[in-house]
Amino acid sequence: MPAPLRALRLALVALTLITPFLRAQSTALPAKENFHLFLLVGQSNMAGRGVVTPADQVPLPRVLMLDQSGTWVPAVDPLHFDKPAAVGVGLGRTFAADIAAASAPDVVIGLIPCAVGGSPLSAWQPGFYYQPTQSHPWDDAIRRAKLALTAGTLKGILWHQGESDSNREQAPVYATKLSALIARLRAELAAPTVPFIAGQLGRFEGSPWSEFKIQVDQAHRDLPGKVPHTAFVRSDGLKDKGDKTHFDSDSYREFGKRYAEAYLTLAPR
Repeated sequence: MPAPLRALRLALVALTLITPFLRAQSTALPAKENFHLFLLVGQSNMAGRGVVTPADQVPLPRVLMLDQSGTWVPAVDPLHFDKPAAVGVGLGRTFAADIAAASAPDVVIGLIPCAVGGSPLSAWQPGFYYQPTQSHPWDDAIRRAKLALTAGTLKGILWHQGESDSNREQAPVYATKLSALIARLRAELAAPTVPFIAGQLGRFEGSPWSEFKIQVDQAHRDLPGKVPHTAFVRSDGLKDKGDKTHFDSDSYREFGKRYAEAYLTLAPR
């Protein structure tokens, strides 16, 4: 290999090695007790599928995210990386902005994106391999959460899921499995009273719910009466992006605000 090309190649390798270090150093983290972490889990409507605008990629004051490499960076959309060709605006950024605004000025919000598009509730258990995304939803989320917890304090778990379980086989057992998931998350993360916020499935014009979606919806509605430190967030009035499945960008932003309102009713002030 000619000397100039060899030098260029070495320079590129060096840049590749040092870039993660520079990114890690570029974001100063607060004290652990002031770094409030939120785990984002579920399927595609938690990951976000809205159209991204330039405004969605402007960093927000005191809001960070754990990126795919495990580095804390400014939280800009898309937050998730489950399906790179599909990810977009979700509810996480607006939620974080509202929580930051409601918190003390020395508090920083850290988002831990872990949702996996299409994943049924059965995929969220130890060791399960989800072929469509070639990932382990539960194992990956726990690994990322524990990494984040070395720097901050878990304050909440945000959940949006249920479309993949809205069928004859899974809907009747969804409530039992969801309660078990919450207990398992809290035990694994040593956070027995951490708030768990569940969002309602989208009910879009021209797409009536089946009896199975109604069953899953009821499981979400019943959570606050059955499982301590949980809340249910309604999706009334939110619109789809045209596919009768995913919310549009403005609806995701509004949904994030509703999640924040629900969280603030549970969290100690």
